Parts: sequence; C-alpha cells; structure tokens
Amino acid sequence: MRRHANANDPLWYKDAVIYELPVKSFCDGNGDGIGDFRGLIEKLDYLENLGVTCLWLLPFFPSPLKDDGYDIADYTNVHPSYGTLEDFTKFLHAAHERGLRVAVELVLNHTSDQHPWFQRARSAAPGSPERDYYVWSDTDQKYKDARVIFPDGEESNWTWDPVAGAHYWHRFFHHQPDLNYDNPAVVREMLRVLDFWLDLGVDGFRLDAVPYLVEREGTSCENLSETHAVIGTIRAHVDAAGPGRMLLADANQLPADVRAYFGEGDECHMAYHFPVMPRMFMALHLEDRDPVVEVMERTPSIPETCQWALFLRNHDELTLETVTADERDYMYLAYSADQQGRLNAGIRRRLAPLVRNNRRRIELLNAILFSLPGTPVIYYGDEIGMGDNVYLGDRNGVRTPMHWNGDRNGGFSRADPPRLYSPVIMDAVYGYQAVNVEAQESDGASLLHWMRNMIRLRGLFRVFGRGSVEFLRPANRKVLAYVRSLEDDVVLCVANLSRTAQPAELDLTSFAGATPVEMLGYTEFPPITAAPYFLTLGPYGFYWFELQR
Repeated sequence: MRRHANANDPLWYKDAVIYELPVKSFCDGNGDGIGDFRGLIEKLDYLENLGVTCLWLLPFFPSPLKDDGYDIADYTNVHPSYGTLEDFTKFLHAAHERGLRVAVELVLNHTSDQHPWFQRARSAAPGSPERDYYVWSDTDQKYKDARVIFPDGEESNWTWDPVAGAHYWHRFFHHQPDLNYDNPAVVREMLRVLDFWLDLGVDGFRLDAVPYLVEREGTSCENLSETHAVIGTIRAHVDAAGPGRMLLADANQLPADVRAYFGEGDECHMAYHFPVMPRMFMALHLEDRDPVVEVMERTPSIPETCQWALFLRNHDELTLETVTADERDYMYLAYSADQQGRLNAGIRRRLAPLVRNNRRRIELLNAILFSLPGTPVIYYGDEIGMGDNVYLGDRNGVRTPMHWNGDRNGGFSRADPPRLYSPVIMDAVYGYQAVNVEAQESDGASLLHWMRNMIRLRGLFRVFGRGSVEFLRPANRKVLAYVRSLEDDVVLCVANLSRTAQPAELDLTSFAGATPVEMLGYTEFPPITAAPYFLTLGPYGFYWFELQR
C-alpha cells in the first residue's frame, strides 16, 4: 500500500535506507545523452521495488559543472540539462506517492565563481555589502594553518582575482569561492534557499562541507564554534518549518569531532561516519575484526534523536583522510596497487572493483553495513555490482551511466553513444551487457535480488536502526560478532572476514534459554545454554540471528 512520504514518524531517518544518485547518471528521458528528472520519474518503480526509502540527489542546480555541480551558480533552480523546476516538482510528488522521501544538496560553504553573488562581489568596492559575501584578503598569508583539501589540484587556499584586486578564499577548487558566514546577510540568503526547497516539499538536506564555514587566524579553520552557531541557526529554521525534515552533515572528520555537529540534538539530525568505511575494507583484507571494533567502540554516544549515516562507497573517492599514515599505505597496497586508481587522499573505485568482483565479499560488506548502528547509504549501481572507469579523470569514473539492460548505451539513453555525458562501462567483466538491471531481474540468484531481500529484511526490524550494540570477542579474530538490542528485540550478527571457513565460539551466557533463529531462512538453531555457543561460518559467510525466548 502506498503512503505519503511525510505522513510518518519524525525520526524516519533512523529506519531509512538511503539511495544516492546523480540525476545525470540515472536515466535519460529526452534522448539528449544526459540523465534528467523525466527519466528518473520513469525509474521510481524500480527504486520502490528495491526497498530503499529515501533518495539523496546529488546537485542538480544551474552550474558551470567544473565540479560536477558542487559549483552552484543558482541555488533555486534546476540545471536545464536535467529539466525544469516543474519537472523536479513532478518527480517529488511521484516519489512521495511511492513512500520515497527526497533529500537534496545544500552546498553551504561555497558557490561557483560564476554565481551572480561572486560576480557582483568582485566588482564591488572593498568593505561594501556586496564584497562582504565572500572572504577577501590583500595577502595570501592569512589562515596558514588551514590545510589544502585537494592537494592534487590546488596549491593554496587563496586565489588572486584581477577584477577585485584581491585574493579570495576557497577551501576546495579555485573556481569555488567560499561564502563569508561572518556576514549575517549570507546566513539570511541561505535560509531563503532552505525555504524555497522546503516549500516545495523536500524532506531533507545534505549539508555539504560543513566544517569549513568560518575562518579564524591561528586555527585550522575547521570545526569552529562559530560554524556550529551557523548550523544551529539553520536547524532552528528547519524545525520551525515543521517536523520530519532532516539535516545530514557532511563532515569528513574523526567521530569525536563530528559528534559536535549533532549538538545536543539541536544541530544536524544525521552525520556520516567516515572512519568506519575504510576500516571495513581494512578488516576484510586483514581478516581481522579489530579495525571495525576499535573505531566503533571509540565512537562517542549521540543524542537519542540523532543518527550516524554509514556507507561503503559514494560519488567521491574512498577517502583515507581519517586513517593513520600506515593504515593509508596499507589500504593503497591492498586496494589500489595501480596508481591510476588513487586521487587526493583516497581511492576512486566502486565497490565491486575494490573487492575484485567477489560476490561473497560484496554480500558480506553489505551485511555488515546493514547491521551496524546507523542508517545505510547505497550508491546507485552498487546493487547490481557496477564497475568503474579510472581513466575518465577526477572522480568521473564512478559516475558513469546506470546499466538498465544490454541494449545500446545500457538502456540509459536513446542518444547516439558519442552524445552521452560519459561513456558507459564496456569492459568484459563490468560492461553493460554483462552487468545490468534487466538481466539480474530475471535471475533469482542475482546480486540485485539478494540486495532487495536484505533491504526488506532489515526494514522488518527496527533494532537495526535504533538499537544498541555490544561487540563480542571470540578467540578467533577473523570473526566479527555483535549483538543489537532494542527493548525485547535482540539480534545476533556474526561475520567471517576470512576467505576460508572459520569456527566461532561465542559467550552468550546472558542469553541462555533463547533460541537463535536464522533470519534469512527462518531456521531454528540449537538453544543457547550456559556453555559456549559454537558456530561454523563459510568463507566470507555471515549470520543474522533473532534471539527468541
């Protein structure tokens, strides 16, 4: 039965499964070689059937597209390549009819240098209200303690503008000048942007690059108290618009630093848990649970109304900023021996190529993703095991057209192949003729069917999104085991991180008398007693048990 997406629990994001997609990459509805909202509407039934509950759309606003839309030239419109504002509204209504919520990007930190605000600012007199929308300096020696985030593309956080006769500040690319949040007029402008999309019915916002909003001399210009004041203002404004709207913080920091973006439940509702992602891959390659257990146990508690967002892959490189130098070297060796796959401090590969297209590894990582505390985020195409193209440059190799079938252009577009915004994947292993939705729809043993089943199973148990976690410590470190609990619901998760079969001896004495019921096949296992509980797991195998009394 279909329901309206805004009609439910204001904490809906705790039980959600989020699906991340670029509009340009999903489906081309008008045959010009670029995905658009018309095409996305055509594929909403697919997304509903997949079982996801929230769509996170990458930037679709007017932009020069020098950074795939994160260089915004107009916050309150739609890029003409993707359709019109009316097309977006039709999409939003169609998504809500299917019970799908929609979150969009709010790129707070910076604009495009083509934005009218910047064009006006560079021509205005120093000290004028127009100039004060951005951060200017007569010297490039200010804020020297701030790191350069994209060292492969930028040498400095300052760029000289000959029109303004001054340097402007940018934490990312030089064509993305940072807004000046010390200026109340800038804050008011962004609140007006929020109102525009809230009035249309958007359910949430991903706040891009939130740690960098404010600059202060003698600091790293990250995670400053003044930045949190801005976020608090935004949260209060969103709350005033009504319940059920969600803010997701994009803060690529350690959990102790990200914790502050929840405030006391009065800043962001959600934040990404960046460090757990590379450590899942590290644990898999080391065949040792410690990287995952250590980072999860060092994760601070968060307010009851808040939630972590977990992911395996996304539109950026697999970031290694939150690991140690030794861990980074190990990850490069394990997952990117080819230098072509490296970018900035990360690895630009999709999930399937990272694990060498090993189906068991893909399933194991998703089983862990779906069962750790937090809300899982799936990157488009990973549900069918799509590949990538590291030779496209920057991060474009993981942003190629979706594979719908084995026909021309993978069913993404009717356009001639040279007109596509990006070539489809065409190699023998990951090419669209080998990996596509249509083929996997007709194969009951496909990865797509497995993902659907797991998403639906997770959705039956609120304990995954809202429960506590307790890690067990079997003697065999190749086994990751933890208990999720919510009131009377208890789920035991056991995963084998090894490529070979492994035994597990678990101390479950506190659950003596309960019967483990394997949740995929609803199979009863022997009851738990005071004695150690023995299990055998196949290579990269896992169990989810409901402990019934």
